[in-house]
Amino acid sequence: MYAAYRGYNVFPYLRALKLGRDGEKIVGQFLEGLRAQGYHPFHDIVADGFNIDHVLIGPAGVFTVETKTHSKPIGRHAQIVFDGERILVDGYAPDRNPVAQARAEAAWLSGLLNGSGTHKFEVWPVLVYPGWFVNDRAPTPKSMWVLSLRALPKFLENEPTSLTPEDIAYATADLGRFVRGR
Repeated sequence: MYAAYRGYNVFPYLRALKLGRDGEKIVGQFLEGLRAQGYHPFHDIVADGFNIDHVLIGPAGVFTVETKTHSKPIGRHAQIVFDGERILVDGYAPDRNPVAQARAEAAWLSGLLNGSGTHKFEVWPVLVYPGWFVNDRAPTPKSMWVLSLRALPKFLENEPTSLTPEDIAYATADLGRFVRGR
């Protein structure tokens, strides 16, 4: 009886893990497709006590990309709403604050890339919700972006070029050294 009870309770947890893994894999593959536009994706950057799902370095800048996957309810139009400070997933606030997480990851990466003092990089946090419609009500100018996966290329295309090829090479090499050193 106890084993059945424990097994029944562990299935939702395992389903959530699988959903998260699959979402990160889809976003990672999508980001790899941006190499043709001059972007350099990094995946699963392990730091002290946390990890960054993806980092994207390219002409529009340096971005941390945090993937959030949630099951969508069947039979109705569900959406992600972002007001600039908080996120509602189908009308409910997530248990953990994804906005604070994304901003903390960007701040950490900024500290890593700007530690030598030779270059200054602004790192932008991006939250990606694959398969969801995102209703972005955040005021402009934005300090972070919350997007569906399909909106990411248009977002990058509309951003002004902020990094030179030399800046991109420097940031890519610096992050690459950190990843190899772990």
